[in-house]
Amino acid sequence: MLRQVAEGVLVHRSEFCQSNAVVVQGPSGLLLVDPGVLGDEMACLGKDIRELGQPLVAGFSTHPHWDHMLWHADLGEAPRYGTARCAATARERLSAPGAMARVATMIPPDIVERVPLDLLGRITGLPADTARFPWDGPRIRIVEHQAHASGHAALLIEERGVLVAGDMLSDVLIPMLDLTGATDPVENYLAALRLLEDVAGDVDVLIPGHGSVGGADQARERIAQDRAYVHALRDGQAPDDRRLAPSATYGDWLPAVHERQLQALHP
Repeated sequence: MLRQVAEGVLVHRSEFCQSNAVVVQGPSGLLLVDPGVLGDEMACLGKDIRELGQPLVAGFSTHPHWDHMLWHADLGEAPRYGTARCAATARERLSAPGAMARVATMIPPDIVERVPLDLLGRITGLPADTARFPWDGPRIRIVEHQAHASGHAALLIEERGVLVAGDMLSDVLIPMLDLTGATDPVENYLAALRLLEDVAGDVDVLIPGHGSVGGADQARERIAQDRAYVHALRDGQAPDDRRLAPSATYGDWLPAVHERQLQALHP
């Protein structure tokens, strides 16, 4: 079900890791950001979109991880975009032999049969350093950085005061660094937080890729929380982070993610 969080901005929540798909309304049609994970949910989203009475004119993937590059036939054939780096990374990874089989191993086994991979990653890269999403809807600033994944982008819907953060600023997931492709994953993450902090004063609604939608006060609070975690990780210290508590939403598996990151940075 689509839920309006700001004028012309709606969110569809997936049961997988509280993933948020975002629909932005423009005068000529709709933009869909990170459409979701499970096939039945994306089919439901397609139905909800048709009921809005406007065509879906474009899609956007915030970064080249499998759960942000999916699509469903019921969403139609609108062009799908990402940053130049995002699209290049997706193309390189998915063109390798056995790519789809490898992607399937990344998906939790309890949902793998429900995740449609046939349209995965068909993304066109925007020209390098594109500052705004090219459409006739509300102005959308592209805040590109290299935290979490190459070519990651947050979208600031300026006229609505909405920040679509991708896999950043979650209240349920800790920062997950790009430990495979980055030469300095810690500094990349801290640099990205500085970029998001630069626009935080213009944010009334924060939509993370996973977790709860926040209000105006949440952007700076979550930036501070993520920075404290990354600093602790960098320094090899135990983070004081409620997201890692056994009683937290994903407290059964996030501590293991933290330990892997700690070991990678401090072998």
